[in-house]
Amino acid sequence: MPSRPDVELRLPAERAFAAVLRSTAASLAARLDFTVDDIDDLRLAVGETTTMLLEAARPATDLLVEYHLGDHEMTIDVSVEVAGSVEPDREGFAWQLLTALTTSLTADLQDARLRIGLTMKSTPLE
Repeated sequence: MPSRPDVELRLPAERAFAAVLRSTAASLAARLDFTVDDIDDLRLAVGETTTMLLEAARPATDLLVEYHLGDHEMTIDVSVEVAGSVEPDREGFAWQLLTALTTSLTADLQDARLRIGLTMKSTPLE
């Protein structure tokens, strides 16, 4: 994964902006020739990731989203400032759904920022 994202967004950590993140992911995936089903899965995964992070976000903070584009592959890192040592519930339904929808899934907490990274690969369209 490159150190500099291909696309980076910083938005208020509010539910109203989740649609922007989903739409951006879908548009970028279409540019990478993701299948329609893979685009739908990616949109759902970004929405689920955003919801998880918004629940943990400190008030009046921003979501930072980095999109890394590859050959029929996209990695999205979403992070938010949190209070304390919050970690995603890796046994919960949301995490299990993300695991099923993505190629790889990570989470870490550094400097009071909780980050969830998801990678999705798509079969090239013929």
